[in-house]
Amino acid sequence: MGPPYHIFLAVSITVVQLDGEDTAAEFQAFHRVMEEKKQPTGVPHFVGKKDELIEAKRSFRTLEGRDILVISHQSVFYAIDSYCYHAGTILQNGDIEEIGGKLCIICPNHKYKITLAQGEGIYKARDPTETPPVPRWYSKGVKQRIHTVTETNGDVFVQLSEDTCWVESDFYQGEKGKLERARAAASEKKT
Repeated sequence: MGPPYHIFLAVSITVVQLDGEDTAAEFQAFHRVMEEKKQPTGVPHFVGKKDELIEAKRSFRTLEGRDILVISHQSVFYAIDSYCYHAGTILQNGDIEEIGGKLCIICPNHKYKITLAQGEGIYKARDPTETPPVPRWYSKGVKQRIHTVTETNGDVFVQLSEDTCWVESDFYQGEKGKLERARAAASEKKT
């Protein structure tokens, strides 16, 4: 069952006539009007038609200023923060594999593994107290923020996580994270 309501955003054109007098005040008034037209918060956002998202497999969206990745895998939808919690690499081109019984996206840059259902970072290690030590998959805990996806009558909606706990992928959604991503991209181009 999907959201109990649909959100319709009215689109209008705002015309501001600048006559040379009070230009700064008019400009500020214009920006106030534009700020009021931002996306509503705390509600499901329409992200696309089911068939189109299935065909695309991965779709980048910005909702309420947050960059997310909508993933369709075997007709199931997932939504996660777009940038890997480790170093901010965009996850859109990451492989999807089942690892240790969990469906994961693998960061294309550093190969970090993130579960799509919970956002856990997982890794393979051996317990040295076991004889012989056997490699197993372990959880680092939730590292990547996930978001709720619903589908109603062929329309797909994403509601951003309302969890207030810090998740490591939150860093790359903020201003410092954006600067870090830009710096990392620039250094990769040099190599």
